[in-house]
Amino acid sequence: MSNLIALAGNQNCGKTTLFNCLTGSNQHVGNFPGVTVEKKEGPIKGHKDFILVDLPGIYSLSPYTSEEVVTRDFVLKEHPKAIINIVDATNIERNLYLSLQLMELGIPTVIALNMMDEVKASGNSIHVKQLSEHLGIPVVPISASKNEGISELMNAVLKVVERGAPPAKMDFCQGEVHIAIHSIAHIVEQQAKSAGYPLRFAATKLVEGDQPMMEVLSLTEEQLHIIGHIVRHMERALNTDREAALADMRYRYIEDICRQCVIKHQETREQMRSEKIDRVLTHKYLGIPIFLGIMLVVFWLTFSVIGAPLQDLMDSGIQWVTGLVSSLLVQANVSHWLQSLLIDGVFAGVGSVLSFLPIIVLLFLFLSLLEDSGYMARVAFVMDKLLRKIGLSGRSFVPMLIGFGCSVPAIMATRTLSSERDRKMTIVLTPFMSCSAKLPIYGMISMAFFPDHSALVMISLYITGMVVAVLSGLLLKSTIFKGKPVPFVMELPAYRLPSVHSVALHMWEKAKDFIRKAFTIIFIAAIVVWFLQSFDWSLNLVEDSTNSILASIGSVISPIFIPLGFNDWRASTALITGLTAKESVVSTLTVLTGAASDAQLSTALQSIFTPLSAFSFLAFTVLYMPCVAAFAASRRELGSTRSALLTALYQTCAAYAVALVIFQVGSLFLG
Repeated sequence: MSNLIALAGNQNCGKTTLFNCLTGSNQHVGNFPGVTVEKKEGPIKGHKDFILVDLPGIYSLSPYTSEEVVTRDFVLKEHPKAIINIVDATNIERNLYLSLQLMELGIPTVIALNMMDEVKASGNSIHVKQLSEHLGIPVVPISASKNEGISELMNAVLKVVERGAPPAKMDFCQGEVHIAIHSIAHIVEQQAKSAGYPLRFAATKLVEGDQPMMEVLSLTEEQLHIIGHIVRHMERALNTDREAALADMRYRYIEDICRQCVIKHQETREQMRSEKIDRVLTHKYLGIPIFLGIMLVVFWLTFSVIGAPLQDLMDSGIQWVTGLVSSLLVQANVSHWLQSLLIDGVFAGVGSVLSFLPIIVLLFLFLSLLEDSGYMARVAFVMDKLLRKIGLSGRSFVPMLIGFGCSVPAIMATRTLSSERDRKMTIVLTPFMSCSAKLPIYGMISMAFFPDHSALVMISLYITGMVVAVLSGLLLKSTIFKGKPVPFVMELPAYRLPSVHSVALHMWEKAKDFIRKAFTIIFIAAIVVWFLQSFDWSLNLVEDSTNSILASIGSVISPIFIPLGFNDWRASTALITGLTAKESVVSTLTVLTGAASDAQLSTALQSIFTPLSAFSFLAFTVLYMPCVAAFAASRRELGSTRSALLTALYQTCAAYAVALVIFQVGSLFLG
């Protein structure tokens, strides 16, 4: 079996960057067993026998959040050969709090002291050797973003794995806390050994009153009584509660170490720069308008200035390949129906979606730059006040932010919310955030009806989703989800230049996912749509698709959408296939209109929609129930099919109501 190495650290300390440095792009993404917290792992470059597991960013090993539970369970049950604890050298005092807890696990540990380049540039310094001696474990200075110190880090890891020795020092306490921990350790020594848990860690957790630890050790009533007496004595002697006593003990030790090992003349340049920038970007009144302005620029560059020429180039390439294959099929005298299936079905359906690949990649380039720079964390902070008005906290914005990429991981990310009320309410509202799968739909309609105003159309659609989420939140907090949101505490990382490697890797992952979906779900959907629009109920090949199976099904549904301005059976059919994957809306309309290029598709769409009904159609696609994968995620997280169905019904009704208002009010002004 491969040797597991755990990578642990606080949030925003460069953990993902280090993980990418050590594994490259050869990584696997899944979920930890039993929970929907994302798990990344991959073989370490140059050491294929070692598998690096990227644990969620946490601040302690107390099991209050899903991330803390996952990290704790992993290191205790999977028994990694070593832990790489990445520490932000610019904020070493706070980061070492987790380090002391990790060391109590008794697992060989190496500290990767990250961002040392920033410490040096600010004129500050850290005595690394002295720090290592105080902690009793190797400390290696690195700069993950610049790929500096990585080989030295791996050498240190290999040495501690080879020795297999736990940290040389795990006892940081003194006074009353020391007495409490060591007294409890004597009481539970045999049970901790039988359970395979480190004695120091078990005793410390029992001082905290950790319920999972009590259950694991199967403590007797007599033991619980004695432990309770020891803890109460400690609390009375220190005039504080148990958790504060442990925190004070750790921070006193950290302060003593830093006093001897850290020479700090001033804040780092990055921290000072961040404070100045935040005076503007997190301004009480300007924060949200600035965010919307930045997104408008992103959409303008993506859909007009840079994206449009790249999309035209991609479309030309697809048309060239399609024409070449079509000529070969004709020369080979392939049957007419098979030519139609391949060219009008597969190539038209898949090709129409693939032509939007440059736009997808470009948008995620900009979003990656904003996220890696530290700006998106500020957006969550700025949104906290707004979200509190609708009954949520800024923490809920994190899943919603993920929802701009894909609803499935966004819904799964609600597991990080400690309040059940906040979690369920966020699951209902998150799909209103426009996911990337809808971008091809926006691009298709904008290209046909709003070519000169695509950026404005895009920002209006995103704002529509957010406004509906706000209004829905106000409704839900007064009815189904009564109560108050939990407090929101979030660290704002310093602004930093994004890593080229990290951004490129993010773009590659999104492009790969998009292409995979195009050649699986979209491929199958295109074939099914082609079949249903090419045959009647007697399975006779039809000349006119209005006589097809699909037309008869679509015609039954299409009257529902008359008040929204579009009653063409092709539009309603596209919305239905969009439930498999939102990109299927584009492939379906391409197949049904028989368009061979983006230009032909734009012309065909003008026979189905007017500009007003096209915008109404867009508003509906933004808000109506997400794809079946997102529905399945909702069902799993909400705990029942009924709740997921009611959520999907609410989202679709909201979509219908908004599209109805847009078309009917727009008709009054436009005649």
